[in-house]
Amino acid sequence: MLDPKKLEDIAKQITEAIPPGVKTMAEGAESKVKQVLQSQLNKLDFVSREEFEIQSNVLIRTREKLAVLEAKLDALEKSQQDKKTD
Repeated sequence: MLDPKKLEDIAKQITEAIPPGVKTMAEGAESKVKQVLQSQLNKLDFVSREEFEIQSNVLIRTREKLAVLEAKLDALEKSQQDKKTD
C-alpha cells in the first residue's frame, strides 16, 4: 500500500524534530512511531500514487471504448430508422 521508505522518512523527521535532551529516548521511539504511523495510515482508505495512476488510465481507456460503442450504437439506431422509413 504505502512505501515503507516514505514511512521511515516521516518517522525520522518526527524523531529529528524532538529536542536533543529527549533525543536519546526518542531513538527508541522511532520504530514505535513507524509502527503507529503504519497502523493509522492502513486504517485510512488511501491508495498509492501508482495505483491511482493505473486506475486513472483504466478509466480513460474505458471512457474511450464507451465513446466508440456509443457511436456504433447511434449508427445502428440510425440505420434501423432509415430502414423503417424506406
